[in-house]
Amino acid sequence: MTSSPVWHPFTQHGLGEPIPHVTHAQGAVLHTQDGAEVIDAISSWWVTTHGHAHPRIAAAIAEQASRLDQIIFAGWTHAPAEELAASLRTLMPESLTRVFFSDSGSTSVEVALKMALGYWLHRGEARHRIVVMDNGYHGDTIGTMSVGARGAFNRAYEPLLFDVTSIPFPAEGSEQRTLDALERACRDRAAAFIVEPLVLGAGGMLMYSPATLAEMRRICAEYGTLFIADEVMTGWGRTGTMLACEQAGIEPDILCLSKGLTGGAIPLAVTMASEPVFEAHLSDDRARMFFHSSSYTANPVACAAANANIAIWQDEPVAERIATLAQRQSAQLTRLTSHPLVRNARQAGTITAVDVGEADGYLSDLAPRLLAAFRARNVLLRPLGNTVYVMPPYCIEEAQLDRVYATIVEAIEEVAGPN
Repeated sequence: MTSSPVWHPFTQHGLGEPIPHVTHAQGAVLHTQDGAEVIDAISSWWVTTHGHAHPRIAAAIAEQASRLDQIIFAGWTHAPAEELAASLRTLMPESLTRVFFSDSGSTSVEVALKMALGYWLHRGEARHRIVVMDNGYHGDTIGTMSVGARGAFNRAYEPLLFDVTSIPFPAEGSEQRTLDALERACRDRAAAFIVEPLVLGAGGMLMYSPATLAEMRRICAEYGTLFIADEVMTGWGRTGTMLACEQAGIEPDILCLSKGLTGGAIPLAVTMASEPVFEAHLSDDRARMFFHSSSYTANPVACAAANANIAIWQDEPVAERIATLAQRQSAQLTRLTSHPLVRNARQAGTITAVDVGEADGYLSDLAPRLLAAFRARNVLLRPLGNTVYVMPPYCIEEAQLDRVYATIVEAIEEVAGPN
């Protein structure tokens, strides 16, 4: 039995791997109980955009907590939520007129799926099928596991999952196969298609082109299939633009946002919907209301943090920071590409990824050995199987980024190099 009663996520406690104790953080650096300074090269699971303990966000949280910490949101409202919804309306695609609050990326996707099915029910059309992409990941609740890739993540829960139609990932040179499969599914009156735009995160940082994304949106529109963009990870500048969808010049019917919504400081999510989706639920019949909520929907403290995040985007040169980081990432990736143990180097904005060796799959035995090598060098990198990716906060300093990539080379040579 381990000494701590805490059961950690995505952790096999039977392996006895060390679990560092973080005491505080600032910028791109985590400080641990034993005095180590660790560079956070994955934004603490993709959430921290402007850096840890950003003073504007921290101040907004403290001020709001002393004024209004929590209130039921069913039939009530408050200023932080109203301000946030209005700001999102100006920042996000014009067609997304309605903002529904929830608590996490998974729940924002659950909300999107329920909105899509409710839309067709209230229109009186029998459309129930959800179309997904191979290797996709949308969360760990029942609905989100159902629309994600089947495998180690959810094998134990297979009896709970609903059936979906899956189309292949649009690997370079095979895009038409993907588009043809999507068109067949849409022609068969699919209710909705859900996709991670440009980058499939937990599936291995798999990347595809904006042109393919645009064509997928066109096909859905042609057949009336609702297009759900899961930008939980890709939103808030990760791919170089506020939304990945911008690079394809498209607007989804439903948009899921979380992670960077509060700058990563506190949990919050939104699902934004087009007016037709909202109007399908609008009625004087209470039975047609949208039946979804949680106790902490639109929590005022979380909304205040999100408003501070948006103020940072409006007042500070965030876009320039993202562009600079993307350029630095590109230069580092170019150097890393020449390494003999590295293959399939790729980049989307501030995200870079490489595959190490030939062993594929999330449960590759390279992953724990690489993780240990990174931890020993005080760099937070968490490989996806044999895929090593870098997704740092936008505030990371050039010297810190240099150290991250030097650590990657050292770790690869130690773990995957010739014996």
